[in-house]
Amino acid sequence: METATTARTGSWFCFSLRCVLLILAWKQGCAQIRYSIAEEVKDGTVVGNVAKDLGLDITSLTDRRFRVVSGSKEDLFAVNQNNGLLYVHGKIDREELCQGSGACLTKLKILVENPLEMHYVSVEITDVNDHSPVFSENQQTFEIGEITQPGRRFQLHAARDPDAGMNSIRTYTLTSNDHFELDIKISQSDEEKVPFLVLKKSLDREEKNKHLLFLTAVDGGKPPRSGRLNVSIVVLDSNDNLPTFNKETYQVEMQENASIGTTLIRISAVDPDEGVNGEIEYSLSKTLGRRVYDLFHLDKVSGEITLKENLDFEDSDTFKLDVQASDKGQPPLIGRCRIIIKIKDVNDNAPEIEVTSLSNTVPEDSKPGTVISLISVTDKDSGVNGKIILKITEVVPFELKPSYKENIYSVVSKDNLDREVEPQYEIIIKATDCGEPPLSTFKTLGIQISDVNDNRPHFSQNPSHFYLMENNIAGASIFSLTATDNDVNENAAISYHIARENDVTSFLNINSETGEISALRSFDFETVKTFQFQVVASDSGSPSLSSNVTVNVFILDQNDNAPVILYPVSSNGSAEGVEEVPRNVNAGHLVTKVRAYDADIGYNGWLLFSLQEVTDHSLFGLDRYTGQIRTLRSFTETDEAEHKLLILVKDNGNVSLSATATVIVKVVEPKEAFAASDVKSSAKDDEETDVTFYLMITLGSVSVLFLISIIVLIAMQCSKSPEYTSKYLQEANYDGTLCHSIQYRSGDKRYMLVGPRMSVGSTIVPGSHANTLVLPDRRNTSEEVRHASYCFSR
Repeated sequence: METATTARTGSWFCFSLRCVLLILAWKQGCAQIRYSIAEEVKDGTVVGNVAKDLGLDITSLTDRRFRVVSGSKEDLFAVNQNNGLLYVHGKIDREELCQGSGACLTKLKILVENPLEMHYVSVEITDVNDHSPVFSENQQTFEIGEITQPGRRFQLHAARDPDAGMNSIRTYTLTSNDHFELDIKISQSDEEKVPFLVLKKSLDREEKNKHLLFLTAVDGGKPPRSGRLNVSIVVLDSNDNLPTFNKETYQVEMQENASIGTTLIRISAVDPDEGVNGEIEYSLSKTLGRRVYDLFHLDKVSGEITLKENLDFEDSDTFKLDVQASDKGQPPLIGRCRIIIKIKDVNDNAPEIEVTSLSNTVPEDSKPGTVISLISVTDKDSGVNGKIILKITEVVPFELKPSYKENIYSVVSKDNLDREVEPQYEIIIKATDCGEPPLSTFKTLGIQISDVNDNRPHFSQNPSHFYLMENNIAGASIFSLTATDNDVNENAAISYHIARENDVTSFLNINSETGEISALRSFDFETVKTFQFQVVASDSGSPSLSSNVTVNVFILDQNDNAPVILYPVSSNGSAEGVEEVPRNVNAGHLVTKVRAYDADIGYNGWLLFSLQEVTDHSLFGLDRYTGQIRTLRSFTETDEAEHKLLILVKDNGNVSLSATATVIVKVVEPKEAFAASDVKSSAKDDEETDVTFYLMITLGSVSVLFLISIIVLIAMQCSKSPEYTSKYLQEANYDGTLCHSIQYRSGDKRYMLVGPRMSVGSTIVPGSHANTLVLPDRRNTSEEVRHASYCFSR
């Protein structure tokens, strides 16, 4: 009884010391909440107020969500979303959750959302005395020789009680008798109470050959529970030496990956008796758990213990085998020993990655440090084999941040994101333990980057140049503008409009969806040659972004103007003039010159003269480029006095336009011509004055248009003037006819088309540049500039 009292005192001391250590750890700032609740409580029993203990405002929990996310034990507990109370959700059986007599702690991970937080709660399951002590067998029989000396000890079956602490087995009692007493031995390895039957008085078979005792195991519950073992003592005659082992306890270490059939240990007991009383058989105690018999095999003759099934350190790291050696004497004597097998861990479990929370979509304007996911990693191995190294294998703008709790990590962004560069990422996380060889596990997180309106619409060319042929159809589309936006969906939906400050909306219209621009009226090159406006492209994002483009429109000339004849004087679409020529003139004498102009430019305004009708082809010749009429030979007496010349003036357009003039040439004697010259001089002066007046008005108008065109072109070129100066040199035989010219720009050359200034009989070889001046251009531009000018003869 003194031994039992000492054991109880030691147990209470350890329990008190454990409580003090727990209190000290809590006072030093344990990073988790701890509750305590008894097993077998009703479903719905409140464990504690998580929201209050976390410091949350329990009056405003509408946006906060609680979720128990860890382990298979999460089904036993739940959190009330309205008030943050942690309550029991199921039946709690401490003996099912925890093995052994130590503290039963259930560790929970509670995820709080909005914002995302992870908290750790430990719930201690306190024991309730709901189990009675139970013996593995109801009956135990001892055969004891009558010559057995007092003090001999016989080990009784120990009772098992799943309860813990005060509710576990506290003591054993034996029915009162004259020959036996009870002794309780506490194992130093696991503080297990082992009852022994001690012979205090020698037996006398002739007096009584059988004794019946009752061993009662009593726990410390209130009220206490008990279990009973029937002990039968059969008194036999002498086999007075029992088998003995050289050690009372053997310890063996074995790798958990040991193969089936491996020998753990070979035990041996000795018995000094002879004959059958010294023959020994080995066996495992019948009080061991079923798992021990499944894993280990003991050869009853050799005492060799071998492995029957594969071991698993994570299932159990220690096994205790009670082995007994029995001789064959009558009665047989039994010696006992204990074998403690310690399993050494092998790195046979790869780490496990658990994604407790994940945001699949991340806005591209998220700041560095934004939490994307919460991750926990575990490894069933222990020691170095259970240490885990976590890393991201790919080069991505994300990184892992460790939590204050071991093996808890958060995935956060480390750089600015740009959906237009990379719309999605696959984050491959690798968890590797520190075993040898190391084992790894991979986890892939798919992250989509959502679009933010951070890109303006973009025009491929700014400014944009468009060339439009005059006389276009009013209302028809003339060209279109297209902008692109690197964003998507509504952030890339573009609408177009003409800038308000531009005054072109009266004759231009733009389709807001397609950017197609149509002209509301027909353009006339002779009225307007170029104009400029701006188009604004806006996306549909919030806020909306926009950009504009400057549009330069150049009107191209068509051959829509017929030549106008200035001399002879035109009347009702025809022209007629009378010229007098002295009969004594020589060949090559200038009779007159037909003067004409065309409002078009280039080839459309390049005029050619030809004789359609003439009374004598051998007498007069017409220069097709200058319109000069000259004599081809001298007049003779037989030549007629009056000649009629029908002149055709036409341009060089694709569809040529023309006009005609009639010149009457009168051949007079020299004296008459001299007298007539005085009479006609004053009329001709008046005529020349009128022609000059109209010509000056026309030339002035054209010059004004020309100057306006030059100013507009200079403004469009951002005040970049050409680096050359065009100088026209008058030819020695210049006859006063001004011709049209047009300039084109193409690459690094400019071309000027000019009307001909050629003498009589000059020709142009087809394909040559006889009517083109090639001017060097030092400006690096590919844009084409057209510059038109008109020139007339006086």
